[in-house]
Amino acid sequence: MTTTHASAECFIDGRWIAGAGEPVVTVSPSTSAVIAESPAADAAQVTAAVASARRAFDGGEWSRLSPADRGRLLHRFADLLEKNRDSLVRLAAAELGTPISTGPTLHVDLPGTFFRWFADAAIRGPRDGLEQPMPLHHNPITTSGMLVREPIGVVAAIVAYNVPVMMCAYKLGGALAAGCSTVLVSSPRSVLLTAAVVKLFEEAGFPKGAVNFVYGAPDVTAGVAGSPDVDMVTFTGSPAIGSKILEIAAPNLTKVVLELGGKSPNIVLPGTDIAKAVPASALRFTRNSGQACGATTRTFVPQQDLVEYVERSAEFLPTLTVGDPFDPDTVLGPLITGEHRDRVEGVLSRAVAAGAQLPVGGGRPTGLDDGYFLEATLVTGVPNAAEVAQEELFAPVGVIMPYTDLDEAVRLANDVRYALNANVWGPTPDAIDFGRRLRSGTVTINGGGGMRADAPWGGPGHSGIGREGGEEGFREFFETKHMQWPL
Repeated sequence: MTTTHASAECFIDGRWIAGAGEPVVTVSPSTSAVIAESPAADAAQVTAAVASARRAFDGGEWSRLSPADRGRLLHRFADLLEKNRDSLVRLAAAELGTPISTGPTLHVDLPGTFFRWFADAAIRGPRDGLEQPMPLHHNPITTSGMLVREPIGVVAAIVAYNVPVMMCAYKLGGALAAGCSTVLVSSPRSVLLTAAVVKLFEEAGFPKGAVNFVYGAPDVTAGVAGSPDVDMVTFTGSPAIGSKILEIAAPNLTKVVLELGGKSPNIVLPGTDIAKAVPASALRFTRNSGQACGATTRTFVPQQDLVEYVERSAEFLPTLTVGDPFDPDTVLGPLITGEHRDRVEGVLSRAVAAGAQLPVGGGRPTGLDDGYFLEATLVTGVPNAAEVAQEELFAPVGVIMPYTDLDEAVRLANDVRYALNANVWGPTPDAIDFGRRLRSGTVTINGGGGMRADAPWGGPGHSGIGREGGEEGFREFFETKHMQWPL
């Protein structure tokens, strides 16, 4: 299915402006057809976007709104997100290849829940309050005091392509709830969907300068992140680009929050019902065609259960329909670009050359030659140190490895540079005890539950710096001032 879409524009100081830079070409990953060309921002427009956010924060209408006003605006935005659910889902299917069977949850329902949580947080403030009284202090004289929490300022929010609306919820939701102004920078792969979201901020009535939007080549991102008028950068993407963001922001000593990659472990404890664990585990690493930083792509199974686990996985994975994202029966859509698929296939080819087996998948589905599709793939016969078991692939590829005892399982699970997410299958008390031994920002037990807006997301190591979501993520957008006076 090929659809022609209107080009995106930049949103600067409350106005939609055609970019003055080179065009960003949007290619449908399911058909490889060009569906839009959107001129990117040039250096002057990047400067204008940051200046607009600066004015809005330093004394514009946005800075004069009360917390209750900000909360009402965010709730109004969430209403519009839900109202435009169908059009956003179809746009995500065209631009990103997200199947319409999963698009509503990924691109509307979950983000909407998080925006509403931040809307309520805007009204109540941080858990300890916008002003927190302190106990009396008596040395050398008696004084009273308080902690005052104030919005950090201008926030540069840089989002990746895979779930851009969800990333806007984390970044813009938290920043706007706190009273910050923002400059949103989208991935070149998701300019259409991100622009559609920004239009809803405009429709909701946010004052000019509260939300600005630019996109383009890496110099656009660098121009925003490196501006001395930006007080905080929040970025989602790869560790390699995250490191560059740190370098760009360093001369200004700008605060940086990074949500980076994952190569998350999925540990099956002895005594687990393999028949129940396999389907749920497979869906966790194939969701969004594996293009998810929290995908649990490294499965560790007791040696005695390895054969059964692999056999059941090899039976289940082919049942996941790969195809046209506009078909409601499709479970797996394409990867985002042909270059990305080539990279993944290169990793698989090197793994096989080194002795790996692919019990299922590894190829391109028949009849889908125009798009960038890849079969759900299982890799066995590799050590934990192998490239395919260590590098984030952003593809529906899962690696299964055996262990002999729990100490080895802990060592293998933690032996990776990422520490974003993990899952443990087994009797609940045993799984919780095991989860305490994992180095990970999130640990789900037996699949966990629904994604919580009040819980933080992020992890140590190469998975990033700081947190998004929940109270911890909300706090990232505040500065704390200590005030003290004698009695």
